[in-house]
Amino acid sequence: MTQGLSKDQVLEQTRQEMTQAVVALRHELSRVRTGRASTALLEGLMVNCYGTKTPLKQVAGLAAPETRLMVVTPYDKSLLGEIEKAILASDLGLTPVNDGKIIRVPIPELSEERRRELVKHVRKIAEEFRVSVRNHRRDANEKLRELHKEKRLSEDELRGAEAKIQQSTTEQIAKIDQVLAAKEAEIMQV
Repeated sequence: MTQGLSKDQVLEQTRQEMTQAVVALRHELSRVRTGRASTALLEGLMVNCYGTKTPLKQVAGLAAPETRLMVVTPYDKSLLGEIEKAILASDLGLTPVNDGKIIRVPIPELSEERRRELVKHVRKIAEEFRVSVRNHRRDANEKLRELHKEKRLSEDELRGAEAKIQQSTTEQIAKIDQVLAAKEAEIMQV
């Protein structure tokens, strides 16, 4: 059911959903390790904070003072051990150094093989987001056909709206490809 949506509302809603997919891809790729220090790598880690899983960024300050070093400064020093455990348990392959006050997280140089694995991984992520954009296109086209069935949209309006949806899809997939190309270049840069 189109629940009283107009053609323009369907087009706008779809455009926004597709744009959100590109924003989400950028966020997702910011968490992929590239051999450079980025606090985004650690932000999502969950730390056992007094029996409750809490995001690291809520229990500690994160900084990247150098290109190959991150510094984690806990707000409560008693959480140093838990933060260290969370970093070690993550799939990031990082080894934290705890000095009793802060945790230093050196970022090792990536090997050529690891770089290629990361490129495959980011391509897979990008494809998932392309599929997401195509799913939004499919859903929008179904809503438009429903409007046509309800006689709220003529055949010409339906074709025009479907063309606009396809144009948005093409634009957003091109943006996904640009984001992917930039991330691949960043990963392969030595």
